[in-house]
Amino acid sequence: MQIDYKELHTKSNYLSIFRFFLAIPIVISLDYISLGIEYRLLSFSLMILACITDILDGYLARKFNEITEIGKIIDPLADKTAIALIVIKLYLINAIPGYFFWIIILRDVLIFTGGIIVSNKIGKVLPSNRLGKLTVLLIGIFLLAVVLGLDPEGTPYNLLVLICIIFSFASVIGYTLRAYEFIKWKKNESL
Repeated sequence: MQIDYKELHTKSNYLSIFRFFLAIPIVISLDYISLGIEYRLLSFSLMILACITDILDGYLARKFNEITEIGKIIDPLADKTAIALIVIKLYLINAIPGYFFWIIILRDVLIFTGGIIVSNKIGKVLPSNRLGKLTVLLIGIFLLAVVLGLDPEGTPYNLLVLICIIFSFASVIGYTLRAYEFIKWKKNESL
């Protein structure tokens, strides 16, 4: 797969790069959420800003016809990096359970690694699918709720954890089936 680095210079790619680096102040701010609501609100606001850039970069890419192969790499990489760093930090400060941490991290590692393998086999980057986007949305909602102080002993917390876990497994299966179909299609095309 050949990537044209000239494609990097688009509004949507700049937003994805910004989101990638925005993960740093988010993670730093999470160190202080136990000190009071103002720190929780700061972390929450930075996370919402990251969500807005995610929505906006896709919108701008479609609106200005700037969908690029490098953008298909940068956007999910920024998402996965931000979520991974937030999940790691929340795990380290005991705000989320260990099993949730491992499921989310392993999900992203599997999808990212699988995406690289598939891209090398078919010669292009597969964009995210709806199930994957919905899964990331649900994980994001849970992480935002945790940052705002959702009670870990309560039903809403446990229900959100369960939903995120179910969708995480479903998205890995969905991406695996989709990758298999694209690889199979590519083999049939070359015959």
